[in-house]
Amino acid sequence: MSRKTLILLAAGGSAALLLGAWGFQYVGGLAPCKMCIWQRYPHGAAVLIGALALAAGWRLLPWAGALAALTTSIIGFFHAGVEQGWWEGPTTCTSGPIGGLSAEQLMEQIMAAPLVRCDEIPWEMLGISMAGWNGLISLALALIWIVAATRRA
Repeated sequence: MSRKTLILLAAGGSAALLLGAWGFQYVGGLAPCKMCIWQRYPHGAAVLIGALALAAGWRLLPWAGALAALTTSIIGFFHAGVEQGWWEGPTTCTSGPIGGLSAEQLMEQIMAAPLVRCDEIPWEMLGISMAGWNGLISLALALIWIVAATRRA
């Protein structure tokens, strides 16, 4: 495959993942949590980098695209780990333990809880959450960007 085809495939993959996320949100009614939103920014950057790389042809841009895809992949894998309970997520996105709390403290925690929590799995396929799929697919996109960066033409 040519360098341009690889760039188009990688940037198009990020565009497709963004469109899919927006589809789940606006068509499927699945509101995103804070970490879901964080995963979208690098995809947007990858789409812009891809357009610029195709238009300008600068040799370093595919490396920037790889960095963007790798960034969203890392966030996706981290988010999937939070969903699985392997580690804690940001306190602004998850709920804390309720053991030993007074009624007043419990009410404060409920009132301060985010509307959409990062530590719950709202959708999964084949046992992998949406965040996990983003991590896997974005890692593949990063590899495509790297192959594009190493191609001469």
